[in-house]
Amino acid sequence: MKATLEPSWEGALNHLLDQPFYKNLVNYVQDEYAHGKVYPAVNDIFNSFNFCPINSVKVVILGQDPYHGPGQAHGLSFSVRQGVSIPPSLANIYKEIQADLGHVIPSSGDLTRWAEQGVFLLNATLTVRAHEPGSHQKRGWEKFTDEVIKTLSDRREHVVFLLWGAYAQKKSLLIDEKKHLILKAPHPSPLSSYRGFFGCKHFSKANDYLAANGIKPIEW
Repeated sequence: MKATLEPSWEGALNHLLDQPFYKNLVNYVQDEYAHGKVYPAVNDIFNSFNFCPINSVKVVILGQDPYHGPGQAHGLSFSVRQGVSIPPSLANIYKEIQADLGHVIPSSGDLTRWAEQGVFLLNATLTVRAHEPGSHQKRGWEKFTDEVIKTLSDRREHVVFLLWGAYAQKKSLLIDEKKHLILKAPHPSPLSSYRGFFGCKHFSKANDYLAANGIKPIEW
């Protein structure tokens, strides 16, 4: 696996990279790429880190798995490449932004513009086998990304964590709520969005918190 990790993150996570669990994870993922179709492309695995050096992170949006269909995943949670149909959960995110902030719904599902502003679009599992959701779970990625969240919590102040759905909300145990803002809501999936994701106003709340702490808000 020749994916490269942004230098500030590599320095912060260096203590993990020689641990047996991470070596086993790398070996597993390399074998998966060698013998089948895996998403995202190898060079995109760490895109969320590469767009957001550790000191640039303002907001964290935690997903679970990369998209498992062709041409979708590119290393940013909830995001798809330019020209790819907008997935249902992202469509609901856009609807909530429109209701919350009055923004026009974009035609593209590419969230690179968020990442470039400091929105850390992290999936708990960073790779997936084609057409097999969850296929790379419990192989070590979660241990790695849990440490990422904890490191961010420890090293930074005034980061907004948007935790949508039960899976993401369990990660709140890794975050120091005295130093950061944690916002929770149901997942934006069509199965749960009407249970409280719509109307959560997380995007205005995040921007209000950032502004109150002297940090430039996100242009959602």
